[in-house]
Amino acid sequence: MQKGIHPENYRLVAFKDMSNEDVFITKSTVETKETITHEGVEYPVFKMEISRTSHPFYTGKSKLIDTAGRIDKFNSKYAKKAK
Repeated sequence: MQKGIHPENYRLVAFKDMSNEDVFITKSTVETKETITHEGVEYPVFKMEISRTSHPFYTGKSKLIDTAGRIDKFNSKYAKKAK
């Protein structure tokens, strides 16, 4: 293993899933400015939109996404510019 190429600043970080408020703790080098108290201990927090507790692949549940409505909005928004 080469010396001097690996990060030195590993520390415990709380990763928070914003879709279901799940929090898990792991070592990371991610830079954060916010902190959170989890089980009585304060950790730097990294907020995520999706994690293993909310991703459809892991949960087996799928979310219904309004693709038709989004496509209609896109077409109506850019139809004016195309003319």
